[in-house]
Amino acid sequence: MERFYSQIVEKLREGHRLVLATVIRQVGSSPGGVGSKMVILPDGLGLGSVGGGRVEAQVMEEARGLLQSGGSRRLDFKLTGKDVLDMQMICGGEMEILLEVLGKEDLEVFEGVREALQKGTPAVLLTGLPPKMRGRMLLIEGRKTGSLQGADDSFLDSLSAELPREASIIDLGHGEVFCEPIMKEPDLYLFGAGHIAQEIAPLAKRVGFRVVVIDDRPEFANCERFPWADEVLVEDFERVGERIAAKADSYVVIVTRGHLHDYTVLRQYLRSPARYIGMIGSRRKRDMIYRQLLSEGFSPKDLERVHAPIGIDIGAETPQEIAVSIVAELIKVRRLGP
Repeated sequence: MERFYSQIVEKLREGHRLVLATVIRQVGSSPGGVGSKMVILPDGLGLGSVGGGRVEAQVMEEARGLLQSGGSRRLDFKLTGKDVLDMQMICGGEMEILLEVLGKEDLEVFEGVREALQKGTPAVLLTGLPPKMRGRMLLIEGRKTGSLQGADDSFLDSLSAELPREASIIDLGHGEVFCEPIMKEPDLYLFGAGHIAQEIAPLAKRVGFRVVVIDDRPEFANCERFPWADEVLVEDFERVGERIAAKADSYVVIVTRGHLHDYTVLRQYLRSPARYIGMIGSRRKRDMIYRQLLSEGFSPKDLERVHAPIGIDIGAETPQEIAVSIVAELIKVRRLGP
């Protein structure tokens, strides 16, 4: 999302008026999850997505009108029949999308959102929902940026004290506010730039990870091979842990070209507070590496942290299937815990 908000900031700084579309409510299997966003530029170009199909077509059409008239509006969609087929849904659903015109008066708030994402500082973005409430406010580290009519201090202070974990509509009695937590995407350190990593990177990016690919071979670790990655680094595996520190919300996936490199990376990150550590390979290879680590002073409890063989067991064989199993495990840990 950092790139998305950076694009909004750049366009607002250039003096453009934009329309921001946000999914604020979802029921059933509608494709745009709550908080999904799309921004529509004056030339009709759309960045981001709120689900595709008829939904996005109507959003684009309504956005063109709003760019002329200004203001904001809410759109309700009931998706059945052809919509289900066009949008590759399992069954029908409902969704509500907020459309709002952004101008230079919104620049400060979105600069704050981008800064929060860049620094990894938790924040919450509040948007007044029509017809009764207007305005926008960012709460970050006790500071308030922007203006939100009808939101009293006790409500704002309670959100600052305990930031929400999921986006939702809050009914204040006299009006509604859409409340969105602003949190940095967790770092996924992907060690190895081979064919499996090439499949993992775009999939992990699509589901909300900040993807960093690391390999010691520049002919493999480059942006041409990994256009989806946020960073691609060429590093010596022997001392990579000194240069790239995994934090408590980091995910470490080890898929290098050989068990010696896997061992080299694993022994460094076992000392880290990483939320997830996974290593590819057979149980035989895993056990061989574990015996070596135990002889070096690591404990069985240290090794219990490692997901090896990596990924959820779905009988995966191809690189694409293996990537699905690995990213599914990342999602499981992110949602349910290690």
